Amino acid sequence: MSWDWDRYFILFLAISIRLWSLESSEAEVVSGTKWAVLIAGSNGYFNYRHQADVCHAYQILKKGGLKDENIIVFMYDDIAFEIENPRPGVIINKPDGPDVYQGVPKDYTGDNATSGNFYAVILGNRSALTGGSGKVLDSGPDDHIFIYYADHGSPGILGMPVDNDRVYAKDLVDVLKKKHEAKGYKSMVIYIEACESGSMFEGILPENISIYATTAANGNESSFGTYCPGDISSSEFDVCLGDTYSISWMEDCDKIDLSKETLGRQYEVVRRRTAYSVEADGRSHVMQYGNMDQKEDSVSSYLGSNPDNDNYTSIVNHDYHHDDQSHFSPSALQMHSTVVSQRDAHLLYFWRKFHKALTGSREKLEAQRQLNDEISRRKRIDYTMQQIAKFFFGTFEESSNLKTYEKYCGRLSRYGMKYTRAIANMCNAGITTDQLVASLIPTCPN
Repeated sequence: MSWDWDRYFILFLAISIRLWSLESSEAEVVSGTKWAVLIAGSNGYFNYRHQADVCHAYQILKKGGLKDENIIVFMYDDIAFEIENPRPGVIINKPDGPDVYQGVPKDYTGDNATSGNFYAVILGNRSALTGGSGKVLDSGPDDHIFIYYADHGSPGILGMPVDNDRVYAKDLVDVLKKKHEAKGYKSMVIYIEACESGSMFEGILPENISIYATTAANGNESSFGTYCPGDISSSEFDVCLGDTYSISWMEDCDKIDLSKETLGRQYEVVRRRTAYSVEADGRSHVMQYGNMDQKEDSVSSYLGSNPDNDNYTSIVNHDYHHDDQSHFSPSALQMHSTVVSQRDAHLLYFWRKFHKALTGSREKLEAQRQLNDEISRRKRIDYTMQQIAKFFFGTFEESSNLKTYEKYCGRLSRYGMKYTRAIANMCNAGITTDQLVASLIPTCPN
């Protein structure tokens, strides 16, 4: 009998030591200050979903305990009070969802939402800022940083809301390296929602600078908008309300105790939910890059955790394809929502406006003009690229050829960004600027 009690005591002591160890480990991980930078890289009501995504992310961080002084927001801020918004002053991120716009800081809005300010914010360089609130990442070697971006992308490029302004992969990674060299953080997490977003990190993000990143798509495919027109519950809106990858990680955060959710587990949640979108052509491959050791970090180390979700965890069943009742079974992971390629969401918006307008009305004629103009722009871009793209193949390295193209053929639209891989390979193929100009002059209209 005494032996049994001794055995139980030793077992109890071992469990107690293990629990104390885990708690101590978690406390060590979350020491320091949590910082966040949120970027909506688009403007225009037809891009509603990007600012909705960013506003939703802000609400998650606030509920997680982050202070406004540590959350820096980039958004053009032109959709909440846009005349076409059926709920003026309100932004939602899902059908019948709550207002996510209320309280969002207006740090860098309008023409101040630039790549230059984004880089200055990351580096904590106030002297390099132009406009805006002046908030920067005043972070130190014990701090944790979360960066989230939502917009359109293309190989090696992320859009920004100001005309002809972009974030290039090499520039971004160089800035991140400088932040690391300056001992400006202990660890960092980056989530990117954009087409071809994997190209921002694939092969160029070092594994030894304490950054873990996930992206909505690999380097060769579109990401997808969701909660789009066609859903009965969102019929009052002519725009997509969110993006598949983004709402997947955020809706996970809305209900889960993030102190018990690791980055690796959330990656699986998002990857599988995105992979099992209802429409077969609405799938993209969620990717991960950087320091894989950080997958064991709790999500709360970066985003905080809503006390209302204490002790609520997701169930990861790695044999989910054998279990229809699993959280990760195909039936459970289906979006049950219309999904649309990021590049076609714009076209869908104009088609919806045309379809809903009364026959013979001024609104119908205007909507038809906008729809025809968008189709014409796409045809023109397709034509010009068909004339020159056959010469080029590879990955994006320099921006000079893109700038030359835009000088003669006009700024590439969100749709046209899909051709930047072809443009970029002029550099790899040894095509000079003069040769490019010679091909563009007869091809592009004045």
